[in-house]
Amino acid sequence: QVQLVESGGGLVQAGGSLRLSCPASGRTFSTYAMGWFRQAPGKESEFVAGISRAHNTYYADSVKGRFTISRDNAKNAVYLQMNSLKPEDTAAYYCAAAILGSVRQFKSGYDYWGQGTQVTVSS
Repeated sequence: QVQLVESGGGLVQAGGSLRLSCPASGRTFSTYAMGWFRQAPGKESEFVAGISRAHNTYYADSVKGRFTISRDNAKNAVYLQMNSLKPEDTAAYYCAAAILGSVRQFKSGYDYWGQGTQVTVSS
């Protein structure tokens, strides 16, 4: 069992930055692919970014050039640096772990989920 706990969300003005963190329990963190998803009220959950166990990164078109995903296997954690935030980035953000180690851009590709952290961007 893997436990994920997101933190770092909050209220920020448009153009600002936030850094989300997601430490994970378990001894095999380095073998997982990690992903960030988000869900805004009344909308479907969407893939934001992912990083494979080989540290290959993937991004949704809507966040490319603004968001950066990274991982620190020594700390069993994944991060999402979010810059140039826009009101449309407002959502609950969730981190997820995939045992297979490859990034998937759909929710069913992940085995473990955190409880989410709210990001609100004001205009």
